[in-house]
Amino acid sequence: MPINLTKGQKVDLTKGNPGLKSVMVGLGWDVNAFDSGADFDLDAAAFMCDVNGRCPTEKEFIFYHNLVHPTESVQHMGDNLTGGGDGDDEEIMIDLEKVPANIEKIAFTVTIYDAEKRRQNFGQVSNAFIRIVDSSTNTELIRYDLGEDFSIETAVVVGELYRNNGEWKFNAIGSGFQGGLAALCGHYGIETV
Repeated sequence: MPINLTKGQKVDLTKGNPGLKSVMVGLGWDVNAFDSGADFDLDAAAFMCDVNGRCPTEKEFIFYHNLVHPTESVQHMGDNLTGGGDGDDEEIMIDLEKVPANIEKIAFTVTIYDAEKRRQNFGQVSNAFIRIVDSSTNTELIRYDLGEDFSIETAVVVGELYRNNGEWKFNAIGSGFQGGLAALCGHYGIETV
C-alpha cells in the first residue's frame, strides 16, 4: 500500500525498500471543464541538481527536448500533448544506481506549454499527482496528490528525490511558480534563450 503524502512531508524511499534500484515517477493531471480556446499541454521535467541546488550543465535538465541523461540514470518517456485518459500522463524513469555522485537531488516539475499565449494556468488544472513506483515489481510506493488550488501559476515543483546519508528520500513540495518553464530553468541554473 503506497504512502500518501501531504505538502512538505518527507519520507524514506530506499531505507524502507532495501534493494530498490530503479523507480518510475508518474505524473498526472486533469483539465477542468474550462475552454481557453486551446488544448492544454502540460509537460513534466526533471532537474538533476548538485549540492547548490542547481543543474551543473544543461544535460541535467531532462524534458521533452532532452529525454535521456548521458548516464541513462534519468529518462523521460515522452511528451503527452493532451493529458487525456486515466493514470500517468507522463513518466520519468530513474535508475538510482546510475545517478552521478555529484547529483544531490532530482526535482520533478510540471509546466503548461505556451501558458501565457493560451491564457492558461494551474487554476484550470485539477487532480494533479506524482507517484513513485518500484520498476521491478510495479508496486506504487509513494503518492502525493496536489490538493492545492493554484490560481495564476504556470509551473509547479511537484516533489524531489534527494540523497541523505547514502539513502534516497522523497520530499512533497507542491510549490507554484509564475513564468512557466523559463522561471523554473532560472531557478535551477539553466539559461534559456
